Amino acid sequence: MKKEEYKIHIVGAGISGLIAAQILENHGYAPVIVEATDRAGGRVKTDVIDGYQLDHGFQVLLTAYPAAQKYLDFEKLSLQKFLSGASIFTNGKLKTIGDPIRNASLLIPTLFSNIGNFSDKIKVLRLNAMLKKKSITDIFRDNEMSTLTYLQDYGFSEEMINQFFRPFFSGIFLEPNLETSSRMFQFVYKMFGEGDAALPKDGIEAIITQLVSKLKKTKFLYNTSVKQVIDGSVFLDNGEELKSDFTIVATQAHQLIPNLNNQEMEWRSCDTLYFEVDDSVIDKPLIGLIADKDALINNIFYHTSLKTSGTPKKELLSVTVVKDHHHDEKELIKEVIGELDRFCGITGCTFMKHYHIKNALPKLQNLQYELSETETKLTTRIFLAGDQLLNGSLNAAMISGERAALGIIKTLEDGLIVEEFTSEFN
Repeated sequence: MKKEEYKIHIVGAGISGLIAAQILENHGYAPVIVEATDRAGGRVKTDVIDGYQLDHGFQVLLTAYPAAQKYLDFEKLSLQKFLSGASIFTNGKLKTIGDPIRNASLLIPTLFSNIGNFSDKIKVLRLNAMLKKKSITDIFRDNEMSTLTYLQDYGFSEEMINQFFRPFFSGIFLEPNLETSSRMFQFVYKMFGEGDAALPKDGIEAIITQLVSKLKKTKFLYNTSVKQVIDGSVFLDNGEELKSDFTIVATQAHQLIPNLNNQEMEWRSCDTLYFEVDDSVIDKPLIGLIADKDALINNIFYHTSLKTSGTPKKELLSVTVVKDHHHDEKELIKEVIGELDRFCGITGCTFMKHYHIKNALPKLQNLQYELSETETKLTTRIFLAGDQLLNGSLNAAMISGERAALGIIKTLEDGLIVEEFTSEFN
């Protein structure tokens, strides 16, 4: 059988599914991606409303991600870079801290910010130097503890933790208590130190657009929901059966595979609200952190502080909430507008859009960086992909998609169960 004649289905057109398709194409196969929604992207999407680019949740690309460097053309994405630092709202005042070595404009504000003590600043330099030398492999071999325990054991003051580390990394980990593994903290901190946080000029979905554009032999079945996956078949919600030599499940597998239905993954959720405002209280492309422990808001960002392909008339402000709450949308909007005024001095907000991202990040323990092709193999014909197999990151999503595809390729190249396919499908 010719390579392109094998029936290989990928369930889910997110990052993992798209990378899997690319690897399969590179090796001569022609997969079919089955996607429940109207376009590729999964959690990585952008809507354009009234000339503004609204990403589905506040997301950034870390350019130091090894897998991103491997699979993305950064130049064609026209990446717009954040400054290396943050603006912190605390006790009604705005303070800015950052890395003056990478941007001289942050030197004076950082020196006079009064965020943390002198010992904290020395420890930050020491942490930077240590993680620069430490390999990713060694990071993921470390004993796991919570990020909070790691920072406390490192000797950072409670002020430094509460005013900087907690709001900054809560926005990344999507949980307010820094319970996330210290492995993830070290990895993300290292990635920030070795590259930039950036957004494509067309919004975060430009990453997906680029990955889709590279696929020449892959067929997409959009608006097509999968009900069940078993060896040899993909069953659709409409009752149709797709015969499948191999299937990669690049979405929540417990919903589709009968023997996994008791293994539901836990996820972290968040809310992102967008507002149109007249003016910006932060004059640089810096994330704004709300350090008050009673605040519902975790962080804010003026997306119009970066160049976009949209045609914004005013300033676009995103607000991220990671704490649990019981507000309906109307109550949440009211609470957020009140906090923007109270904690940040931001007024005149016109609400635009609310995204509740229910499955924003997988809640994981024993975080890993790598996995082998065989570790993605569920049965002889079904393979799994997704960042939930490793750690919650775009980098992990890419690695898992690559490994699942290589698992199929290895099975075929080793000559395993090919005769079974030939007799069943021909």
